[in-house]
Amino acid sequence: MVAKRVVVGMSGGVDSSVTALLLKQQGYDVIGLFMKNWEDDDDDEYCSSREDLIDAVSVADVIGIPIEAVNFATEYKDRVFSYFLREYETGRTPNPDILCNSEIKFKAFLDHAMRLGADAIAMGHYAQVREVDGMFELLKAQDASKDQSYFLHRLNQAQLSKAMFPLGKLLKTEVREIARKHGLANHAKRDSTGICFIGERPFREFLNRYLPTQPGDMVTPEGKVVGQHQGLSFYTLGQRQGLGIGGGKDGTGEPWFVASKDMPGNRLIVVQGHDHPALLTPHLDAIEMHWISGHAPDVTRDYAAKTRYRQHDAACRITKLSDGAAAFDFREQQWAVTPGQSVVVYDGEVCLGGGIIENR
Repeated sequence: MVAKRVVVGMSGGVDSSVTALLLKQQGYDVIGLFMKNWEDDDDDEYCSSREDLIDAVSVADVIGIPIEAVNFATEYKDRVFSYFLREYETGRTPNPDILCNSEIKFKAFLDHAMRLGADAIAMGHYAQVREVDGMFELLKAQDASKDQSYFLHRLNQAQLSKAMFPLGKLLKTEVREIARKHGLANHAKRDSTGICFIGERPFREFLNRYLPTQPGDMVTPEGKVVGQHQGLSFYTLGQRQGLGIGGGKDGTGEPWFVASKDMPGNRLIVVQGHDHPALLTPHLDAIEMHWISGHAPDVTRDYAAKTRYRQHDAACRITKLSDGAAAFDFREQQWAVTPGQSVVVYDGEVCLGGGIIENR
C-alpha cells in the first residue's frame, strides 16, 4: 500500500519541525516545503529567512525527508501586504496572520502541494480538525495557551479537508521535549513573533516606509490637547506604550490609552485609566463574515467570541445577520474593541468562523 503523501510547511521553528517528525513516524510520505514570502529588505537585521531555511534543511536531514524552498513573495504582496497597508491607511488595525493563513498557507501553499502529488498538507499550528457527517470542523487546541484557531477561522471546507494539525493534542512543553529527544537542533529556538513572514522589527519605522506621516493632536474626549501623534496609522485602540505622554497633572498618574481615532480631524483620542468608559463596549458590528461550515449559525443560541487573539472567550449573542454582516451583543463589556481586527465565534471547542470588526 502506497503511503499517503503529506506536504509539511516547515518554517525552521520547533513546531513545524515536530509536525514533520510525527508524521514521518506515523508512516506518511512526508515532503517539507519552506516558504519565502518577503523580499523587500531581506538583507537587513530583521529578516531571518536564511537562518530559518538552514534550520529547516537541518531538521529535514535529521528526520530523513526531502525539502524544497518555494517563493510566494508575489502572492504575499498582492493578497496580504497590499490589504495590510490599505487598512492602516484608513486608520484600522488589520491582522495579517489571518489573511496569511487563508491566502498563502492554505491557498498558494496548498495549490503547490497538490502539484507535488500531496494528499494533504500539515502545519505546525495548535488546532484540531474533526470530520462529522462529511463536514469538517475546526477545533481549539488541547494547549489553551497556544491555541491558534483564532487565526484559522477563515478556512473553508475544501481547505480543512486537506489540513492536518498533528500538534493539536500536545502541549508546547511536550513538543519541545519531543524535539530535544530526537536531536533536533532547534528544540529550544525562540518562537517567532512580529508581522507574518516579515519578522520582528520597529513597527512604526517599518510602516513609515510605505505610509505617509501626518502628525496631529492627541486630545481627550473633551477636546483638550495633551500631546502630538506621529500619524494615526501608527496607533491602535487600547495602545498604552509609545504615546509619549506621562501620567496626568491631576495627581492620579494613571496611564493614557488610545480610545479612538478622529480620521477627518487627524486627531488621536486618548483617555486615562485602563477601565475608562471610552474603552469599553457591550456591542460590535462586523463585516465580511465567514462561516467554516458554509452557513450561518442559529441566532437564537448563545455563543462565545474573541475580539483579539489573547482574549478569553466572551459570552455573546449574534443579534443580526445579513449580507455578510453581523451584530454582536456581549454579556459583559469588551475592552478596546478595534476596527480591522477579527471577531471569532465559538460554540464550545468548535470554531464557527468570524469576521472583520467594523465599529463598536
